[in-house]
Amino acid sequence: MANIRVLGPRALGRATLHRQLLLRRVELPVVPAVERLLGLNAQSPNPPYLALWSRLRGFTVAELTRAIEDRTLVRSTLMRATQHLLSVPDFRLVRPALAALLRRVQRNAFGSRTVGLDLDALAAQARRLLADGQVMTRPELGRRLARHWPEFEPNALGWTVQYLEPLLHPAPSGTWNTYGATPFARADWTGVAAEPTAEGLRELVRRYLAAFGPATVADARAWSGVAGLREVFAGLRPELRVYADESGRELFDLPDAPLPPAELPAPVRLLPEFDAPLLAYADRSRMMTDPVRRQVCVGAAVAPTVLVDGTVAAMWSVSRADGAAVLTVRPLRRLTPAECAEVAAEADRLLGFTDPAATTRQVRLLPPD
Repeated sequence: MANIRVLGPRALGRATLHRQLLLRRVELPVVPAVERLLGLNAQSPNPPYLALWSRLRGFTVAELTRAIEDRTLVRSTLMRATQHLLSVPDFRLVRPALAALLRRVQRNAFGSRTVGLDLDALAAQARRLLADGQVMTRPELGRRLARHWPEFEPNALGWTVQYLEPLLHPAPSGTWNTYGATPFARADWTGVAAEPTAEGLRELVRRYLAAFGPATVADARAWSGVAGLREVFAGLRPELRVYADESGRELFDLPDAPLPPAELPAPVRLLPEFDAPLLAYADRSRMMTDPVRRQVCVGAAVAPTVLVDGTVAAMWSVSRADGAAVLTVRPLRRLTPAECAEVAAEADRLLGFTDPAATTRQVRLLPPD
């Protein structure tokens, strides 16, 4: 590997920031932006809106809501068995690749509660119940399925179908400030296949690298949860560029993908919980140190974060009471006066987006722990 270029964490971080539209806000329509990012985490309704606000110039809530309502963006159980928003073409690409992962999640989470159940029959019955555009919440579907299998818990039946079938969660679910039980609808109209093709897996790797590269095979596996990617990367090697990280691990990238200078300045950005750059790698050192990661990623949760000079430097939260909105920033390292001013300014702009009707808006910067 003597002739292979070595990329340190800062160089890798700048590549991620560039590809994830975090070096500067850009003018892009919502759907092409989501495709460039290869999806947005949508466990809760608001994070996709916050993610796009941090990346797109002039972004409005109405733009994303319209794309969800007209079904140019769809929400489903996808990467790492969590909810994501994708364009319809990207849903057709990604969902088949995750079929085996989602079946494995079902076995691990609900296998002991569905012993003896014919899963193929369960899925077929769910498709019948959701035929002709019918929409049901997960609890409703579980109860309807339990009429056929009364010996099983409705909750386990509803969740099992979510992992077995490529179901969608249609609007108004997933739109700004809209909470409640997850609705299920069939995804047949998207043309999604049940299982992946070899070319589909190759294209998924290419798209991952376009959005998150340079990256290792382990990074791609951590982002997707898809097994068997080492063979896919091996088949693509002739068309990929190869680098190394400081530990000597191979990093793969598209041959014409940009690599911004490591010294390029990076603006402050406030990211929502579960934002993709924090989760897209097995080695997260390009975005945060291990001590920071242990504070940001606790159990299955990933906190909202503040990027300062391209890495996680703080966490943030918003509290609301009596018409007032307060955004609190908790630094994870000491910030300079200039950094504090930039964080406060960006946080104030974010409050203007999230709480335009608030009677008062305040940003509080706590001292570092």
